[in-house]
Amino acid sequence: MTDFAQRTIDLARRNVAEGGRPFATVIVKDGEVLAESANKVAQTNDPTAHAEILAIREACTKLGTEHLVGTTFYVIGHPCPMCLGSLYYCSPDEVVFLTSRDAYEPHYVDVRKYFEPATLYAEFAKEWQHRRLPMRQDPRPEIRAAAVDVFRFWQECNGGERIASNDSPA
Repeated sequence: MTDFAQRTIDLARRNVAEGGRPFATVIVKDGEVLAESANKVAQTNDPTAHAEILAIREACTKLGTEHLVGTTFYVIGHPCPMCLGSLYYCSPDEVVFLTSRDAYEPHYVDVRKYFEPATLYAEFAKEWQHRRLPMRQDPRPEIRAAAVDVFRFWQECNGGERIASNDSPA
């Protein structure tokens, strides 16, 4: 039987040896690896190329769905908010993280303009007006109304009902 946790660690270690960051994800379905990836941010200069995101893309493409119900994710560290949001969207059965931010923080630095790993979750919890990342809503009522109309159009194109994604076939 495959040790998926060890496979995740080995993938992350190999990525570091090749100049990447120490993160990896393995997605398992029915006891088999469905998809896996290391973090490729450094290699691609793409800040969204986190291991979880890349593995989710691969798994969803293979299955032809955005729903990953029936899967287990193995991730090297506790997911960042971007990856955590993606995990909620794809709905795996379980996420197994192998180490915590507190444990790896003394050994890893990733400071950005608007956050440090230790403060990122706190930033997301703030109201948008109080975040370090400057945000503003367009003040024009006609623009706000036109934006909502796009969602009304979507609703019309999709049968006129609001259906939760978990009501959709997996």
